[in-house]
Amino acid sequence: MATTDLAPADIARLAERAGLPLPPDRLPAVTATVNAIHDVLRTLDGLALGDTAPASAFDAG
Repeated sequence: MATTDLAPADIARLAERAGLPLPPDRLPAVTATVNAIHDVLRTLDGLALGDTAPASAFDAG
């Protein structure tokens, strides 16, 4: 799934909707962090796990 990075304006709007104070001087760092997290999640989402059972199915015996 192709997605684009969020822009600082997107992050500011999301913070405002969530009622979270986000000073303008923190916006670049928060934007970079959110986009980095999304990159990691995209990578994990792309892994072919096949028939891998969830961790809750593990039985240590």
